[in-house]
Amino acid sequence: MTHRARHGGLGVVQGTALYIASVLGTGLLVLPGLAADVAGPASILSVLAVIVLSVPLAGTFAVLAARYPDPGGVASYVRRALGRTAARATGYWFYFGVAAGFPVLAVLGGEYLTAILHVDRAAVPILALAIVLPPFAVNMLGVRVAGWVQFVLTGLLVAIVVFLVSAAFPAVEASRFEPFLPHGWAGVGTAISLFVWAFAGWEVGTHISGECRDPRRSIPVATAIALVVTGLAYLLLQIVTVGVLGEDAGAGAVPLLSLAEAIAPGFGPTAVGAVAAIVVLGVMNAYLAAFGKLGASLAAAGDLPRFFAPGAEAGGVPRRSLLLFFGIAMTYCGIAIATGGELQVFILIHTGNMVSIYAAGMIAASLILPRFTAGWFMAVIAAVLSAGLLVLAGASLVPVAVLALAAILVTVWQRARRTPKPIAEAPPSAEEELLPAAPEPSSR
Repeated sequence: MTHRARHGGLGVVQGTALYIASVLGTGLLVLPGLAADVAGPASILSVLAVIVLSVPLAGTFAVLAARYPDPGGVASYVRRALGRTAARATGYWFYFGVAAGFPVLAVLGGEYLTAILHVDRAAVPILALAIVLPPFAVNMLGVRVAGWVQFVLTGLLVAIVVFLVSAAFPAVEASRFEPFLPHGWAGVGTAISLFVWAFAGWEVGTHISGECRDPRRSIPVATAIALVVTGLAYLLLQIVTVGVLGEDAGAGAVPLLSLAEAIAPGFGPTAVGAVAAIVVLGVMNAYLAAFGKLGASLAAAGDLPRFFAPGAEAGGVPRRSLLLFFGIAMTYCGIAIATGGELQVFILIHTGNMVSIYAAGMIAASLILPRFTAGWFMAVIAAVLSAGLLVLAGASLVPVAVLALAAILVTVWQRARRTPKPIAEAPPSAEEELLPAAPEPSSR
């Protein structure tokens, strides 16, 4: 089948911005300090390790998105390899499970805004709602608008990271890197597990691949650029965090704030507040583009009510799907606020579903990609790594199992509706009763 580029839609620039935002997310605010706390200067090795581990995962998603552009994303690949029920479960994991991360973003953004605006923490729920609304409004205008907004947000984020790194480098001291392995290699392993979470987000591009003008060219390029930018950002931030703060890197609640205050006293809170706002808005904007397209695709496939299907086509705006997801996100946010803003449960639900999506997607990729190609080798490696993360997920897989059961029940219900009911035999009429019986067929 010949591939033709589409006019309009997303190009390399917007696609790269969406990828960077989905990966260079909220982990930027806390992970450099946390990793330095558990591994010391050797946390730099953990960043390098996860960059290497991210290559097969990001590469596989890029190959899939370029080869099979579909708004269903990972669920569409699972459908090709493992069938409709597995695909439905994968779609539910993303649409209903990964959605649990929204209150984490909203409340985190609200907390930062209260800090920089010097208002009472009682305003967090109102500020959280204020943070959620703009990305929804932007995505209701279409993914092209969302893509350009994301380009601006990502540009601001990268600019601030460059500023922090360049301002911090003169303050780096070589003595801060000794001893290099204060907590042994076990500490490096712990830091790796932290940064695996930070480098999640490569699946977002699969849902918007159908909106790209030339997915076979733009998606691999966007993925490669995003890998380099996000890898360098985390690596350089880790170096300056250790080199400037040393043993105090993980002491503060917000390590990035400590770094900003160390290099720019007085300006620190404002800089970190700006970073937090850009990160939260950027991540929400990037993920909403994926959620909207996925919901419409699920509805078109019969996995959600057909009412939500408009907008699944390339160039379409999935407004109904976005409104449905807005209700889901608000429900999660309401529960989080009602329970006092305790976010750990929502983080576990989010990560458990995310790891399950990765495992299903990589297994599907290893089955549908041509064998012994570069994409297939990356898929096999990523499938093994994802299976390991699945084992580590533990109890956080309970919501995953519930959503998988829901997918199975939908399959049972659909099959029951399609099964034709047997037609009851009508009793013979009076005339038929008077007719002679037909002779038995001869056995000869």
